[in-house]
Amino acid sequence: MKYLFLASLMGASLFAAVDINHATVKELQSVKGIGEKKAQQIVAYRESHCFQSVDEITKIRGIGEKSLEKMRPQLTLTPCK
Repeated sequence: MKYLFLASLMGASLFAAVDINHATVKELQSVKGIGEKKAQQIVAYRESHCFQSVDEITKIRGIGEKSLEKMRPQLTLTPCK
């Protein structure tokens, strides 16, 4: 039973949502569908535009509505400071 509990905790941490306003390039790459280039584009975009909603990620070249819907469960957003 103890091992099952530990396995569930580890699984939960593997699938934690990534905050697009604060994640590093490496953290963004943990989202299925975001490679290094897209992660770099997300970071560059947010340096001049704080994301106001997860939907804004479609402003990144190569991320459309269908991609967003697949990624949405893996993404989160907290306000910029």
